[in-house]
Order: sequence, then structure tokens, then C-alpha cells
Amino acid sequence: MFVCLCTGATTQAVHDAVAAGATTSRQVADACGAGSDCGRCRRTVRAILAASRTSECPVHAAG
Repeated sequence: MFVCLCTGATTQAVHDAVAAGATTSRQVADACGAGSDCGRCRRTVRAILAASRTSECPVHAAG
């Protein structure tokens, strides 16, 4: 599914950016372009970032 129509960034591209270490919407934009143009997709990008934080293992996230 497309997250950003301006750049053609997909959910997979955003997930890949997060998996590679992106923790902010700006870092995601730098990595895959999502959110770097008009900004309408930034809410979705932030939701993906928030979901990735809640799915982390609490034992490893604390370290």
C-alpha cells in the first residue's frame, strides 16, 4: 500500500527505513522520501513509527 503518493513510498519502504534505524518522521523522509513533499502522509508515518516502538521487546528496549 502506498503511504506517500508524492514520492511513491510504500508501507514496506517505511517499515524498511524503521528497521534500518529511523526513529523520526524526518529520518524516514530522508531514507525513503515519505513525508518529504506535501506532508499529508506524515500522520501515517508517525503511526508506523509508534507501532514499531510498541512492538519492541521490553527486555531489549530497556537496554
